[in-house]
Amino acid sequence: MSITNKLIFDIETIGVDFDSLDETTQDSLTRWIKKESTGEEDYQVALEELKNGLGFSPLTGEIVAIGVLDYAKNQGVVYYSAPGQNPPAGGEEFSENGITFKQMTEKEMLEHFWKGSQIYDEFIGFSSRQFDGPFLMIRSAYHGIRPTKNLSESRYLYQQKTCTHIDLADQLTFQGNMRKKGSLHLWSKLFNIKSPKEDGVTGDDVGRLYKEKKFLEIARYNAGDLRATKELYDKWSNYLNI
Repeated sequence: MSITNKLIFDIETIGVDFDSLDETTQDSLTRWIKKESTGEEDYQVALEELKNGLGFSPLTGEIVAIGVLDYAKNQGVVYYSAPGQNPPAGGEEFSENGITFKQMTEKEMLEHFWKGSQIYDEFIGFSSRQFDGPFLMIRSAYHGIRPTKNLSESRYLYQQKTCTHIDLADQLTFQGNMRKKGSLHLWSKLFNIKSPKEDGVTGDDVGRLYKEKKFLEIARYNAGDLRATKELYDKWSNYLNI
C-alpha cells in the first residue's frame, strides 16, 4: 500500500485600500450596490461592507500569511508578511509548538509554498477549494509563478487529477447537501476541538491587525487554523469518510 503524503494548508489575506483604486475600478466594484441601495444611508453601509470584503478576492486582495502543516510529522511552517519590521530577535525565523515562523514577501511565500508542495499528493483545508486554492493560484500568476498543483479542481474527489484536495467544508456537508454549511469555528466547537477564534482573533480581524502591524498575531492565528483543521480532518477521516 502506498503512503500518502498529506499537507494541511491555510492562508490569511487582506484587501487593498479602496481609496487607492482608480475611479473606473471603484465604479466597477460599487455599481451593484448603487443600483440596489434604497438611499444614501443604505449605500454607505453597503460600501463599508464592500471595503471590508476586498480581501476575499485575489482581484482586490493579497496574501499576508501561508501556513502549512505536514500531517504525519505534525510539524509545519507559517510564512508571513511583516513589512518594515526586522525578524524577531534578529533572526530569520523562530519556532513554537512545532510550527516555524518565517517572515517574507507574498512572492517569496508563494515560491516556498509551491516548491514544498511538490512532495505532497493530498491537500487538506477548510473552504480551501473555493477560497485558498484559487487565491494561491491567481496570486501566483500575478507574480509570474506557475503553481505545481491544481488546488481548485472538482469538489468530487474521484474527478481530481493533479492531486487529492480534501476541502472539509465540502466533505462535512456532503458536497453541499446540508442546508447550512457552518464555519471552521462551529465545526470545531461541535467536535470539542480548540478553535483559533477562542484566542480572540477571527478572520475579520486580519485587515485591522495588519494595519496595526500586529503581524505575529496574524501568523499565530493562522497556526491555530492549521491545528484545528488537522483535528477536524481526523474526525472526518475516522467517522465520516465512508
